[in-house]
Amino acid sequence: MKINNIILRTVAKLVFFIILTLAVYLFFAGHNSPGGGFSGGLVLASALVLLFIVYDIETIQKGLPIDFKLVAAFGAFLSVGTGFGALVFGANFLTQAFDYFDIPFFGEIELTTVTIFEAGVALAVVGVVVTILLSISEDE
Repeated sequence: MKINNIILRTVAKLVFFIILTLAVYLFFAGHNSPGGGFSGGLVLASALVLLFIVYDIETIQKGLPIDFKLVAAFGAFLSVGTGFGALVFGANFLTQAFDYFDIPFFGEIELTTVTIFEAGVALAVVGVVVTILLSISEDE
């Protein structure tokens, strides 16, 4: 028996984008206040988990054909790569570099290498959480 849950699906689409907005905020707030790659990645993974719960897994995998094991591996590679990038320039492992740039619409912003490291952490967290969820949900 298939249940018609159109209200749940409609609300989930709206809540999905609210959760994505929170994840982006937590990610970018991370180097100056609580948040960052880990908490932003967990919130982003929770948005994906919401989609997997509301819709069936096959529908989401058809619409979003991503191998989350590769996402986790790329995130770990990116995080470690930023540490080795500092070694290339003669600095200590995971040494941070930053500078201020004037961007036309946003004004003067600070860009740091920590942001790249945090992006790797976020991708690793999302990849691991979704991979665990998909592994648990298999029928085998």
